[in-house]
Amino acid sequence: MPRFRLTLEYDGGPYNGFQAQADQPTVQGSLERAVAAFCGEVVRVHAAGRTDTGVHATGQVVHIDLAKDWPAETVRNALNAHLRGEPIVVLDAQVAPEGWHARFSATERRYRYRILNRVGPPGLERGHVWHVKAPLDAGAMHAAAQALVGLHDFTTFRDVACQAKSPVKTLDVATVRREGDEVVLVFEARSFLHRQVRSMTGSIAEVGLGRWTAEDLKAALEAKDRRACGQVAPADGLYLTGVSYEE
Repeated sequence: MPRFRLTLEYDGGPYNGFQAQADQPTVQGSLERAVAAFCGEVVRVHAAGRTDTGVHATGQVVHIDLAKDWPAETVRNALNAHLRGEPIVVLDAQVAPEGWHARFSATERRYRYRILNRVGPPGLERGHVWHVKAPLDAGAMHAAAQALVGLHDFTTFRDVACQAKSPVKTLDVATVRREGDEVVLVFEARSFLHRQVRSMTGSIAEVGLGRWTAEDLKAALEAKDRRACGQVAPADGLYLTGVSYEE
């Protein structure tokens, strides 16, 4: 039974997250219906990460197992045809090597968070950025964020509903830079806790707004207490941009 690796792009706005739920629109549900329409098979789509309601992706990776050894290009084109009208696109399809798994074989996940930092609200980008009117100091945000890099107990930035066995994670990259009217944050790690990126982003923004110092952010991390977290950034500005695997 061949396994196909699919790279996806999607707008998370219309969906109640990635994971399939009864009577709710989800990315997984739409993909599984597209597979059934294409080849008549009822399959389970396995993802590198389950994005929350409203979170977008430009490089989500999933896999499906099909009974027939279809050409990968046929799988990509057929799924896109059956997804027409939905904001989900299969960018690439490949036959996966034996034993490969979209989630368990992943060695790194990358997220990007976009903050529109201007007085005027978003027009074209509504639902795809977090609008912050007050000026943000991106340099101060970047400097403060370095305290989060490395191996830490991220309980402060862990959602109360998180099902991970441990709050200890290694954050490999945390960068903040200004790109015109946008302040862009990038995070890279092998794995993340539930809503960790949005929680870290909201707290880093407190530094950019001048409400917190870099020391305050570090103290929040070291508190290992969810009550020490600052605001949680909305889902609108968050994107899963890529997943890496060992070759």
